[in-house]
Amino acid sequence: MPGKYFEELEVGQVIRHANGRTLTEMDNVLFSMLTMNTQPLHTNEHFASQTQFGQRIVNGIFTLGLVTGLTVADLTEGTIIANLGYDKVIHPNPAFHGDTIYAESEVLEKRESKSRPEAGIVRLKHRGQKPDGIVVIEFERTALFLKKPAA
Repeated sequence: MPGKYFEELEVGQVIRHANGRTLTEMDNVLFSMLTMNTQPLHTNEHFASQTQFGQRIVNGIFTLGLVTGLTVADLTEGTIIANLGYDKVIHPNPAFHGDTIYAESEVLEKRESKSRPEAGIVRLKHRGQKPDGIVVIEFERTALFLKKPAA
C-alpha cells in the first residue's frame, strides 16, 4: 500500500503532496448543486461580481474534500481504518475557478489505540494552498491508522 502505517508517522513530520488540482467552474457549480447549497457566491456570477471578491468563490466544503483527497495517495491509501473527525477548519483566503491547489500534511500527535491493538490514532494538520503560497484552507483531522502487519 502506498499509504503510511502508524509506525511510519512521526510527530513533527511534514509531507508535501506532489499532486495538485486545478479548480474548475464545473467542480464548484456541480458540488454546490449536488449538496443543495444555493449560496449565490458559488453559483451566481452577477451576484458574486458585486461582492468584495468580484467573482464566484469555490465552495469551502468542496475545498475541504479536495485537500483531504490530495493527501490520500501519500498518506492514507489502504492504511487507515476510518477518519474519526475534522476540527479547526479555517478558510483564510478564497479559492477561485482556475486556482491550482496543493496540499501539505503535518503529524501533530499520535498514540496507540486503547481498544484496537492493530491500530493507532493520529492527529494531522492539513493545509491547502495555491502555488504562490496563499493558504485557502487549514484543518485538523484525526484518523485511525493501521499498524504494519506482522511479518
